[in-house]
Amino acid sequence: MTAVFIGLGSNLNDPVRQITQACAEIAALAQVAHIKTSSLYRSPPMGRQDQPDYVNAVVEIATSLSPQALLAELNAIENRHGRVRSAERWAARILDLDILLYGDKVINSESLTIPHLGLYERAFVLYPLLEIAPDLSVPGHGAVRDLARNVDASALVKMDKSSSVNNNGFL
Repeated sequence: MTAVFIGLGSNLNDPVRQITQACAEIAALAQVAHIKTSSLYRSPPMGRQDQPDYVNAVVEIATSLSPQALLAELNAIENRHGRVRSAERWAARILDLDILLYGDKVINSESLTIPHLGLYERAFVLYPLLEIAPDLSVPGHGAVRDLARNVDASALVKMDKSSSVNNNGFL
């Protein structure tokens, strides 16, 4: 089993519910054991600002699925939630699931980049990671703890416990 960290984001169609349901669906996948889920964090959108704020979280799993097989499962979850892929970068979306880290692997293929692009410079990824895996290291970039110190988190808001996903993937 390999430790994997998955980033979750949503800013449409009840984002808290989208992330909560996605956590439960990830935990229910064959060959996946759910380990931890971060709190939920609210942040302004990247790119166009004429869209709702995002709700983000990070989930840690252990899996025997290959990176490509896990990506296919995550894409299927996104599709079941009604995700429509747009050519526009950083467009509003119902659900976005990204493999952030897959063990200590570094992958650069047409369909998958691990560590996830931009992971080391995005507060909405680093702070949830810091919460659940403070000693984690991002291959080629250093410790999450150090990376989090170097990003602007002034617009990031940790949501209150009544809105958070607990360690079982449910509210």
